Amino acid sequence: MVKALLEGGPGELPERVVSAIPPEEEIKIPFRGGYEHFRATTRQADTMEGRLPVYEWWERTEIAE
Repeated sequence: MVKALLEGGPGELPERVVSAIPPEEEIKIPFRGGYEHFRATTRQADTMEGRLPVYEWWERTEIAE
């Protein structure tokens, strides 16, 4: 399983290490009636789960009704 570290976005996000299968350019996390979007960076970070690619928050979109 490939994992990624999320940086930025809402401080209340329940998870900062998430699955990224297959590794994507963007990860979309459902959160409080919308989606938080994170983009891949060229950086990696050492975490409790090993060295992981870093994805940075770049926007929030609302869920269409």
